[in-house]
Amino acid sequence: MDVPLEKKRFSKSKITMIIGATLLVLLIAFVVVATSGKSRLNVEMERISISEVESGIFQENISVTGNVLPITTYYLDALEGGIVEELFVEDGAIMKQNDPILRLSNTDLELSLVNQETSVYNLLTQMQISQNAARQNTINKLNRMTDVENALVEAERKYTLSKKLFEAKAIGSQEFKEAKNNYVYQKQRMELAREVLQQDSISVRQEAIQSRSLLTRTQSALELMRKKVGDLIVRAPADGQLTSLDAEIGQSKNKGDRLGQLDVLSGYKVRVDVDEHYISRIYTGQVGTFTFNGEAYKLVIKKVFTQVTSGRFQVDMQFESDVPEGIRRGQSLQIRLALSEEKQAVMVPKGGFFQQTGGNWIFKLSDDGKTAYRTIIQLGSQNTAYYEVLEGLNVGDKVVTSSYDNFGDKEELILK
Repeated sequence: MDVPLEKKRFSKSKITMIIGATLLVLLIAFVVVATSGKSRLNVEMERISISEVESGIFQENISVTGNVLPITTYYLDALEGGIVEELFVEDGAIMKQNDPILRLSNTDLELSLVNQETSVYNLLTQMQISQNAARQNTINKLNRMTDVENALVEAERKYTLSKKLFEAKAIGSQEFKEAKNNYVYQKQRMELAREVLQQDSISVRQEAIQSRSLLTRTQSALELMRKKVGDLIVRAPADGQLTSLDAEIGQSKNKGDRLGQLDVLSGYKVRVDVDEHYISRIYTGQVGTFTFNGEAYKLVIKKVFTQVTSGRFQVDMQFESDVPEGIRRGQSLQIRLALSEEKQAVMVPKGGFFQQTGGNWIFKLSDDGKTAYRTIIQLGSQNTAYYEVLEGLNVGDKVVTSSYDNFGDKEELILK
């Protein structure tokens, strides 16, 4: 007789399906729970920098690098071409104004000077001859004038006498007419002689003026030629130190070639490179500060060069007071250049966080200091040490200012 078997309530397949469904429900529940709250990240406090938001005097500035240069630099160029004949000093020598540095030789220029001097000598000789001839000509005209005057006087005397005799019928009319005609003729000669003498005087004056003008121009040309020859000796334009001398005996130099430079040692200036982003905010009179040998010094912008090269432009700054003792030409200085006036502001120290957030948010610590969470902020100007806080933070708040590279998109940090 068969015994009936009791039917099992759950088969293996059903059990497997139940287990799978349960796991799926748990997974879904985990995902829901995980995504319903904030994403968190455990962070060791030793690996981050925490700063406190503070209030104080804020001034927008930028950090720039400046090079110390002499207050004035004279560039020595060859005013005339030639061969380096003689060097009077060596590179680095301390010079006084007009001290000779080197001498060039230029045969063509020296020959031109000789020719110009000969031209002036010939012109002077010719002028002397012309003046002597003009003087002799004037003397001759004066002598003729004297003869004419004497003839006029004699003709007038005879005419007056003949007139009286004719009226007394002592002489005939023919004799009287001859005396009268001679008198009229001599008067005309006298007028002509005077006019000739006047014209001669004007001509002599004009010729003298022209001769003096020609002589002046020729002498000016001679002086210019002498200066050109004198420029073959290169001299120090001021007191200072000779640097970058580029000349060797026998070397050929063309007109305009750079021979060296002279640095005036009475003071220094600082040549600063500035990013072109700030070109509209840089002007003369702005102040920069730097530290040298533990002391703070001020510099003032005196000149702005607006030409942009490789994304940068230059300014010249001078020391506001005494030049720091021990500073030397060529030294580099780290300068904080002020872009605004000082003001009271809320500030947060600068840090690596800005590269990831762009200043739009920051991790702010909770009151108990155990967590830090994202906080929307607005930053304004900046300087070498701080950002100006416009919104989102209060004085005394503590924030994470180190880099956020390892935080990903986490919204909350658990500090350990």
